Amino acid sequence: MKILVINAGSSSLKYQLIDMADESVAAKGLCERIGIAGSVLTHKVPGKDDYVVEAPMPTHKEAIELVLNALMDAEHGVVKSTDEISPLHNPANLMGIEACEQAMPGKINVAVFDTTFGMGMEPYAYLYGIDPKYYDKYGVRRYGFHGTSHLFVSGETIKFGQLPEGKQKVIVCHLGNGSSISASVGGVCQDTSMGLTPLEGLIMGTRSGDIDASVVQFLSKHENLSVDEVLNILNKKSGVAALSGVSSDFRDLQAAAQDGNERAALALKAFCYRVIKYIGAYAAAMDGVDAITFTGGIGENDLGVRREVLSHLNYLGIKLDEEKFGTRGKRVEISAPDSKVRVFIIPTNEELAIARETVRVGLS
Repeated sequence: MKILVINAGSSSLKYQLIDMADESVAAKGLCERIGIAGSVLTHKVPGKDDYVVEAPMPTHKEAIELVLNALMDAEHGVVKSTDEISPLHNPANLMGIEACEQAMPGKINVAVFDTTFGMGMEPYAYLYGIDPKYYDKYGVRRYGFHGTSHLFVSGETIKFGQLPEGKQKVIVCHLGNGSSISASVGGVCQDTSMGLTPLEGLIMGTRSGDIDASVVQFLSKHENLSVDEVLNILNKKSGVAALSGVSSDFRDLQAAAQDGNERAALALKAFCYRVIKYIGAYAAAMDGVDAITFTGGIGENDLGVRREVLSHLNYLGIKLDEEKFGTRGKRVEISAPDSKVRVFIIPTNEELAIARETVRVGLS
């Protein structure tokens, strides 16, 4: 059985075509800058040169169409038709599912929910400080997102680091255009930064992150906006994109900051500051931490962000292996042997985790 996993983020879309007979990857790729100028698809097939397509992707629909074209391309593809594929999706919204239903009618869709990992939290961690009747009536609570990534990476940290029983307090920093941090013990979620929606938590590409709820009323009153319009601003017109005035793409921010753009530098500093605060809070909540792992596009590849964050964690007794610190996108421990807290880079593989869940529920 071949499973096409489409993992949609806010401005990106990752995919893998996995043969579940041996969990081998027939093809994989990444659509970047969806909804942003300069959209590009990078399609990878083992043993072949990368296939790069630069084309507009105003929405995830166009991105999925480009992915299917690449998978069935005469020269770069790996399947002749969609009949060879069981598609599976875990998108940020329904757009991905609807687009695939239109492109591949009759194929089974399996939704693997990002919020499952957050079900490990205790009530004192997931309840808001409001009347519990709103939880009872409407399910208002902290759920957390990026759960598939946090589940995979926290588990792989334990395996890769060979963390013994009783030494499995792990903080995972999933840093990308959408970012979140989790704390887990033995792979079970204790806390996670996103809440009822992905708006809570870190400053992100276009999301404000943590904010005084009264800001909604304040902006609504003074800007003559509806609540929905204010939330649209907080979700889609805020974050580092708004702070910098440059972009939601951290590569653009780093380049602008190096050119002397003070707003871009401030946006990067603000982002890192929030990451540092969450790590400190979770280390306190767990009464210690054994390992900190970076994942996601920024966590795996942005050396500047990684350096800024780790430089503020000396109180944890972290010592780095400078030769390994510069590693990008590969599974590696970057802490020194005498570091009190171990630090890892582990590329997330949400696609494999989702495919495993598909097999677990009995899709054939």
